Amino acid sequence: MKYTDKIYIAGHKGLVGSALWKTLQNKGYTNLVGRTISELNLMDAVAVDQFFATEKPEYVILAAAKVGGIVANNTYRGQFIYENLMIQNNVIHSAHMHGVKKLLFLGSTCIYPKEAPQPMPENCLLTSPLEYTNEPYAIAKIAGIKMCESYNLQYGTNFISVMPTNLYGPNDNFDLEKSHVLPALVRKNHLGKCLQNNDWTALCADLDKNPIEGINGSHSEDEILNKLDKYGIRLISDNSGHSRVSIEIWGTGKPMREFLWSEEMAAACVYVMENVDFKDTYDSTDKEVRNTHINIGTGKEISIKDLAETIKAKVGFEGDLVFNADKPDGTMRKLTDPTKIHELGWHHRIDIEEGIEKMYEWYKKIEMREEK
Repeated sequence: MKYTDKIYIAGHKGLVGSALWKTLQNKGYTNLVGRTISELNLMDAVAVDQFFATEKPEYVILAAAKVGGIVANNTYRGQFIYENLMIQNNVIHSAHMHGVKKLLFLGSTCIYPKEAPQPMPENCLLTSPLEYTNEPYAIAKIAGIKMCESYNLQYGTNFISVMPTNLYGPNDNFDLEKSHVLPALVRKNHLGKCLQNNDWTALCADLDKNPIEGINGSHSEDEILNKLDKYGIRLISDNSGHSRVSIEIWGTGKPMREFLWSEEMAAACVYVMENVDFKDTYDSTDKEVRNTHINIGTGKEISIKDLAETIKAKVGFEGDLVFNADKPDGTMRKLTDPTKIHELGWHHRIDIEEGIEKMYEWYKKIEMREEK
């Protein structure tokens, strides 16, 4: 890519998209294009085609998607499969129709089977059933991989799929109903810390910034406490009148997860856009071209329990973490095998302890800016 080439980032306001925008700008790319959902509905095929015809992007990064944690994935199953299929079908097809030089499609490691070998190599795709709670989202992303492969093979396009592990970082989603586990734990520990310190000013500022089901800082203490209780953040008083805060976490805490700082994911994506073509993603001697997608991860994992304890320490919450074993754990392990991206020349640098600290510092700065 040249620094003046027009690059369209679909989903440029999201977790990965915003990191991609920043990374490309920092590298000197000057012709970036983005549209918010109010400006361009990616589920509208006609609107997407008109956008490509007018803007004529030379490169496309497809980071737009409907995403969420285990609760959202399991609750909004129809929306997750429909909206993701529509978004990626429209963008990928329009990219082909309008002669885009290279497209990067972002998926997720939830595409792999529930009982996948650990760590998960690219070639274990479609070898056994998926985890039930995120099956609709995973099937949509698998369809995106196969669409990119199929267009490359039939039309000679240069569409590449990358499968990031669990991501976290600036501009993450901290909505407790829809967020992934790491940002949800950061916010829960922050709110728990506010309660333990009886700091209602900070607690209300947080709710004003990001209300929980419509409850913000202007509501009564009882209304706020009831809503926090629904999401497992509880102020419990004992018989002596002393209070202690507890945070409920779904599952046993035993599942192992891998996490990658979003800005490192952005760096990996830009590296692939600059240095990797479709022909580099598979063995040219293979009779059948499959599994051309690329895992993006650290190859390191941490249990949900240890993750929660680490976040608790970084945030400074001194209450109790309570694991609810009656709630689902999800897949017990989801560790990527990053061998392929390593062989292509990219490695991560930020490990989880440093990342959590950076995440919480960012979260506090956003809160302070909102208060001004």
